[in-house]
Amino acid sequence: MLALSVPRPPLRLVDLALVTIYLGAVTAFGLRFRKSSGRSLRSYFLADRDVPWWAIALSIVSAETSVLTIISVPGLAFTGDFGFLQIALGYLLGRIIICILFLPRYMRADLLTAYQYIASRFGPRLQGYTASLFLLLRAGAEGVRVFAVAIVVSAALGTPDIASIAILSALTLFYTFEGGMAAVIWTDVAQMALYAVGCIVALGTICSRIPGGWPALIAGASAAHKLTFLHFSWSLGQSYTFQAGLIGGCFLTLASHGTDQLMVQRLLAARNLRDSQLALLASGVIVFFQFTLFLLIGAGLFVYYSGHAPIAAPDRIFPAFIVHEVPAGISGLMIAAILAAAMSNLSAALNSLASTSMIDLYLPHHSGLTEAQRIRLSRFFTMGWAAVLFVLALLSRRGGHVVEAGLSIASILSGAMLGVFLLGSLSHRTTENGATAGMFAGVVVNLLLWLQPHDLVCSLLGHSFTLPKIAWTWWVLVGSVVTVVVGYSASLISVRRHEAR
Repeated sequence: MLALSVPRPPLRLVDLALVTIYLGAVTAFGLRFRKSSGRSLRSYFLADRDVPWWAIALSIVSAETSVLTIISVPGLAFTGDFGFLQIALGYLLGRIIICILFLPRYMRADLLTAYQYIASRFGPRLQGYTASLFLLLRAGAEGVRVFAVAIVVSAALGTPDIASIAILSALTLFYTFEGGMAAVIWTDVAQMALYAVGCIVALGTICSRIPGGWPALIAGASAAHKLTFLHFSWSLGQSYTFQAGLIGGCFLTLASHGTDQLMVQRLLAARNLRDSQLALLASGVIVFFQFTLFLLIGAGLFVYYSGHAPIAAPDRIFPAFIVHEVPAGISGLMIAAILAAAMSNLSAALNSLASTSMIDLYLPHHSGLTEAQRIRLSRFFTMGWAAVLFVLALLSRRGGHVVEAGLSIASILSGAMLGVFLLGSLSHRTTENGATAGMFAGVVVNLLLWLQPHDLVCSLLGHSFTLPKIAWTWWVLVGSVVTVVVGYSASLISVRRHEAR
């Protein structure tokens, strides 16, 4: 059980061969779409809106579960229980609301990005603000995800973090740069199939290494209360409660899948509204079962190691088990599966960052470009964002659960973003200035929640005063509510002043 304490080569030759073959094959597969993506911005960023719903659903799942989920969620179950699964219930609820509230407006307007809707509702200035907010949000969260790739590559190849990040970034950039959104979605489909099989094999391998197999895994995890799913508590300081999962997870999904170009871009690539809605709902069901699978892996690792893994960082437990504990060949398959999730998510991030930079920030101020010039600039933005994410990944190196770091960073700005979209969708009286004021108020509040200056505020207000800490699962809700209240109130005040004149 303590084999990890003994140094040994990172991967055997057959495993290295499998990983190398995978990296070459997926890059070559993505390059197959280079001709179809070069005709127009619609083809480069939306794959000509000719993608079947099931492929979009799998692409969404591939992006949402990514490498963060595969390596970090098992760590959550290893150190805790199944409480993280409560958030998946909120994910399902949020998807239903998006299908009713946002998708009909997006598909009817024939958009290339989500922020073009803001331009049609409020004006180009707020479009620029929301697009910039997305770029900050996605770049920050994606930097953490790219670092998560380094954890896997380092465990497999024994390379330093910098080299590990560089290898995956360069290969992913290559086919994303050439193939556009078509390459992103179809490589997502192939890579999701690979990592799903890999994780099922991983769970089977863990069961085979535990005396007594699957029944012993369940019995041991149950005895240690690892399978506990629901936690009913109204404490705002606890991240994984039923209320925080259902409400907080719902608002997090409204923001991530309803206003974040990374996900909205996939939904806009559907052939029609019905396909877009079907893809989103199907992805929610798949994600729930995948979270369960990853948590079972973590519980199985706990039983296998008897709660005492020979490495400190929870996020490194599963990758290290793959490298050191499974038979030759299977280890290479699993490493390739995790790299598949990493590359699919990174390619989508690059494409969405490039589309927002080009369509929402550059083109409104630079008209008269030919289609060839637009494609060339779009690829330039793709390459530029790859360099930015590489730097941010290097700055993200630290301990802890990277999945929580990624979700908490995303939650900082998502609340304000969601609030603006809610104002645009639910209120006809909200003005551009009012929505802008609400957005900045929501950002400030979420930044304070992230910094959590708890001790400083309490000392200023007196030692007898206690200020509750708020877990990251509530941040999107708080930020969106602040944005809506401030934005709507500011709009009413502005309109009344104008009428008084």
